Amino acid sequence: MAQRTILFTGFPGFIGARLIPKLLAGDPEAQVAALVEPRMVERARGAAARLDGGDRVRIVPGDITQPRLGLDDATYEQLRAETVTVHHLAAIYDLAVPMAIAERVNVLGTQHVLAFCRDCERLERHDYVSTAYVAGLRSGLVREDELAVGQAFKNHYESTKFAAEVLVRMSMDEVPTTIFRPAIVVGDSRTGETQKFDGPYYMLRTIAATRGPLMQLGNPEALFNVVPVDFVVDAMAAAAGDDRAVGLTLHLTDPEPVSSADIFRLLAQEYAGRTPSIKVPLSVLDGALRFSAVRALYGGTPRESLMYLNHPVRFDTTNAAEVLSRHGLHCPRFPEYVSSIVRFFAEHEDDDALRPAH
Repeated sequence: MAQRTILFTGFPGFIGARLIPKLLAGDPEAQVAALVEPRMVERARGAAARLDGGDRVRIVPGDITQPRLGLDDATYEQLRAETVTVHHLAAIYDLAVPMAIAERVNVLGTQHVLAFCRDCERLERHDYVSTAYVAGLRSGLVREDELAVGQAFKNHYESTKFAAEVLVRMSMDEVPTTIFRPAIVVGDSRTGETQKFDGPYYMLRTIAATRGPLMQLGNPEALFNVVPVDFVVDAMAAAAGDDRAVGLTLHLTDPEPVSSADIFRLLAQEYAGRTPSIKVPLSVLDGALRFSAVRALYGGTPRESLMYLNHPVRFDTTNAAEVLSRHGLHCPRFPEYVSSIVRFFAEHEDDDALRPAH
């Protein structure tokens, strides 16, 4: 029997390291070829050795920003002949990323992965991870089958992920594809485990750093959509094995999100038994966070994150609900797992390895 290979980008990332064992369990005849930047090879090999089924994971040094994925001819031809599924997760997720870097990785990298997909002799599926925030500055309800409606964007991360999804959608007549659009991913709903205390964890870092009265972060009118990593991984693994998901875009979002103000309140009550009592206009806080000393007072909160606390948007989950219900999956609501998120943070908040680089 010819080798069945899953080409995987984005290992050993937060989602990738959890997803690969599930993909291997769902396809017992397959092996994973994890395409990894050369500087990350040793870390990736160590991570692979710790996985269930890690003996079926091959680390392949490469670079999605280069033509033919930065591979030599022999390796490229072997992968082209063996690959039956491509999972493209690799991206720059930093909200403050410069445009040139974001464009090279998120857009050009996706273009090169799509070229590989077209070259594959036996390709069955391309599973592409986008983001719900390709919606940019849109407000109101955003549907899964919508993409380009003339929206502007909050940062280069959003605009380049949008451009990459445009390329993926243009390829779907040739390449059988499922597009996943996760919301903001937080730790495991059962253990709280996460890879970095960034994103919504800046709220917890602010709470932990505040000795006096707590300032209320977040808008009670703006929904803040977070999803636990275990839900995202389970959903992707289930959809990857479901032929009826081909051709669909799935919002991996909470269909019943709470407001950003309520998330901050829940975190404050769970971590410190306190309730926020000071209201500060967003414009004032945004101006204050221009100064590094103020950012340090509020747990290192970057200015770029504030718009997500004040953006009134809701994500339709019709496609996702239809697919995931066949597999008994649904997204837990934040109040159901906030205790796990806070417990892990409290136990590891001094761990330098979990602190964001900036």
